[in-house]
Amino acid sequence: MDHKHNDAFPNNFLWGSASAAYQIEGGWNEEGKGPSVWDHFTRIPGNTFKGTNGDVAVDHYHHYKEDVALMAEMGLKAYRFSIAWSRIFPDGNGALNEQGIQFYERLIDELLGHEIEPIVTLYHWDLPQALQDQYGGWESRQIIEDFNRYCVTLFERFKDKVKYWVTLNEQNVFIRLGYEEAKHPPGVTDRKRMYEANHIANLANAKAIASFREIVPDGKIGPSFAYGPAYPYSNDPGDVLAAENAEEYLNGWWLDVYCDGEYPKTIWKYLEQRGLSPTLEEGDTALLKSGKPDFLGVNYYQTGTFAESPLNDVFQSSKENHDGKKGQFKESGIAGLFKRKRNNTLETTDWDWEIDPIGLRIGLRRITSRYRLPVMVTENGLGAFDKLEKNNVVQDDYRIDYIRQHIEQLQAAITDGVDLIGYCTWSFTDLLSWLNGYQKRYGFIYVDRDETDEKDLRRVKKKSFDWYRTVIATNGGNL
Repeated sequence: MDHKHNDAFPNNFLWGSASAAYQIEGGWNEEGKGPSVWDHFTRIPGNTFKGTNGDVAVDHYHHYKEDVALMAEMGLKAYRFSIAWSRIFPDGNGALNEQGIQFYERLIDELLGHEIEPIVTLYHWDLPQALQDQYGGWESRQIIEDFNRYCVTLFERFKDKVKYWVTLNEQNVFIRLGYEEAKHPPGVTDRKRMYEANHIANLANAKAIASFREIVPDGKIGPSFAYGPAYPYSNDPGDVLAAENAEEYLNGWWLDVYCDGEYPKTIWKYLEQRGLSPTLEEGDTALLKSGKPDFLGVNYYQTGTFAESPLNDVFQSSKENHDGKKGQFKESGIAGLFKRKRNNTLETTDWDWEIDPIGLRIGLRRITSRYRLPVMVTENGLGAFDKLEKNNVVQDDYRIDYIRQHIEQLQAAITDGVDLIGYCTWSFTDLLSWLNGYQKRYGFIYVDRDETDEKDLRRVKKKSFDWYRTVIATNGGNL
């Protein structure tokens, strides 16, 4: 729909930015921290671009005051960051590491001292390696209790300082890439194990939310989901049905459980017929229904376009683009459900992610209509090759254009009726882009390091820094 005039952003809108512990902190074994599955996984040759890891990352562990001062200079209203479970409980379920929890207390106090709202992500993929070794991590129901104990510890410690909490970040990504495609820890390729682990993660999410209700009654909590709305490749009804299949299979399978405590019927039946549906035990449904969130976190980067796929379709195993050489897209899908096609109406990033600002508005409207919950955009940003020029200049106009176009669609979505709490760009500083190394830069702050040399880790403000500062100062009035 078109509007003559868009509504203004709410006066209390949270203009923010985001990060994840493993990608920025470094200090991987300092002050009692235990290893995570990512500390282990990145040491296996061939798993990451040029063998990069997060041992030092961008050393936020030692630079957090400098980084927060830059956030304050920008005028940031909120900062979303994750807590490393193994920094709190080095063994996952053993003794509390007081030094670890004190680091996050100092960070939170630093943010609050600059009037920046802390948004705490409880789990951003870095499972304690000890729990993977003890019982297989997310494949054991023991993790429900261990995750809950970890969460309760943080709820009780920070309940008077933190209002907004995110439970699991991108469960659809860490489960699928970890248990179906073996591209993330624990490196498994087994769809049955994937659905079992995913169900246990759903239960752990719900248990944590139920505990939160008792400890932080005035707070807000919800999971953060990597949402890519599905489009039909053409107006052929077969392609329209394929897009419906993709929307249910890739999105509804998680969102319906988060919001309603039930799996979508069509996909459940599909998996049940193939012996892939997860094991439901007594009490599971009641627990899932007790974990309805206060808001949905949405991590948005791209949409997906889908065509009809016959049962005899054969797909080549796709190799993820980790080197930034554009043009590596390959069709993928599930025979009989859908086939993902390249949407030639859209430009792409160097990493072959399709750039679709309107897709963000579409996704937010779908969530609003189906689940009637407030939404926080917990990630959105552009990974690109940034160049540090003479006189500490980084001309990242392409990032400004990308974020501007997405913010314009946020304002249109608000005018459509979406209850939008805030918008967190990914990311504030440059960071380790998981398997992509350090060359894929997302931040407003350039960090002077690369894959082979930590250099001086100097922080340099990019052109986008001043642009986003203006956006915040005008509450989105000047883009």
